[in-house]
Amino acid sequence: MNAYAPILVLGALGAAFAIFSVAAAAVIGPKRYNRAKLEAYECGIEPTPQPAGGGKFPIKYYLTAMLFIVFDIEIVFLYPWAVSFDALGIFGLVEMLLFVLTVFVAYAYVWRRGGLEWD
Repeated sequence: MNAYAPILVLGALGAAFAIFSVAAAAVIGPKRYNRAKLEAYECGIEPTPQPAGGGKFPIKYYLTAMLFIVFDIEIVFLYPWAVSFDALGIFGLVEMLLFVLTVFVAYAYVWRRGGLEWD
């Protein structure tokens, strides 16, 4: 338990700071609201009503999001693998090659669908 005490203290301090910040903003913040402040900010453009189904997003939006998630997850898994590469041996190498192969399949899909073309 002594090894985890600093981590628990740091987590408690982070949670306390977050709670304090939200509470202080609610108490100290301005209380005068008007119609302009209650509207969503859309870069100075008047907001338009959305259709009942929520509207359609272009497929590039989803492809960009998928590409970000795929490569973000890849980096999260590649760093620990690189650190313990010697200890894993050939098994770790084969597993990482399979993982990178699946990432390249997702990359090829996004590339074929035009997700990398910025118009």
